[in-house]
Amino acid sequence: MKILMVNDQFFAANNGMTISARRFADCLRADGHEVRVAGTGKPGDTPYRMEKLTVPFFDGLITRQGMTFARPNDALLAEAIGWADVVHLHVPFALSRHALMIAREMGKPYTAAFHVQPENISSSIHMKDCTAVNNGIYAWFRHYIYQYCDLVHCPSRFIADQLASHGYKNRLVVISNGIDPDFRYCKTPKSPEYEGKFIIMMTGRLSIEKRQDVLIDAVARSKYADRIQLVLAGQGPRAEVLKKRGQKLPLPPVIRFFTKQELISMLGMADLYVHAADIEIEAMACMEAFACGRVPVIADSPRSATPQFALDERSLFPAGDAEALAARIDYWLEHPEERERMERRYAESASQYALSSCVRQAEDMFRRAIEDASPAAASKGDAV
Repeated sequence: MKILMVNDQFFAANNGMTISARRFADCLRADGHEVRVAGTGKPGDTPYRMEKLTVPFFDGLITRQGMTFARPNDALLAEAIGWADVVHLHVPFALSRHALMIAREMGKPYTAAFHVQPENISSSIHMKDCTAVNNGIYAWFRHYIYQYCDLVHCPSRFIADQLASHGYKNRLVVISNGIDPDFRYCKTPKSPEYEGKFIIMMTGRLSIEKRQDVLIDAVARSKYADRIQLVLAGQGPRAEVLKKRGQKLPLPPVIRFFTKQELISMLGMADLYVHAADIEIEAMACMEAFACGRVPVIADSPRSATPQFALDERSLFPAGDAEALAARIDYWLEHPEERERMERRYAESASQYALSSCVRQAEDMFRRAIEDASPAAASKGDAV
């Protein structure tokens, strides 16, 4: 197949969605498919390179959140869509809107993904708990993009259920974003600076809905606070706020971006992984951690898919409750043999989210879109 991915910031691997998209593209190419991308990037990244779209008044906020919007170039999009057998839209913004309208005019099949949770947007303006705002964003996405899309890729059953409850009538195809095979069970000796310390990790964008603040407060309440080295792997607008909050800990937290290999190495040394986010469509970061064998402790939030990964209640805590999280942390640090036993179970559970299997499912979705758009399918529909 010739697959066109429409993704505003495909070439900026600074968030889970774009990292996942790039991994899918690599696997699709390895399977013999041709994959091209329409989106922003550096000269030479793609023949269908779009210019960055500047949003008046909000551009600074968008940039701090690690986001980039593309200015649609309809001539380039038409060229790209003309080349493709199927078009896959990643995010519900202007570039995808232009691409789907052109695809419809050209009679080209297309699919869409739901990677942007409305609460990710409302959190940026400190309104994540405003039901009216979140419902409005769900409605706008449906009106702007998804009402025109039959097949919609949902990274988790959680978000598929959310879409159904918000009136989405699409065929919702649940396919995990998948775990990179490089993330597998590993346990490595601690480097000298971490010897004698408990390493607790969390990976993710440093933004308000990820709730790294809860984890910092929990470590401060732990019986083992003087031995815990907290590592927050990521970047984002809350970096300085979190550094300041972390000053109350006996050991200053490590807060910085990690490359993939640095992250794997750090996970190999870690004693425990915490995912404190209130809002998640899937949480690839947590998946990678337990694939490496780290027991996760996950915020049991009704607006997050991540609790699905917990194998028992010991890996859950009430979202936002630093005291309860501290108790979970202390339990796992005090039971190293049980932690080691569960590390193996978590690593084994990761096999059901293998990236290769997820890509096969995506291929099936693309084939279905192509078949549904074929003249034979249309004739069958007319006959009915």
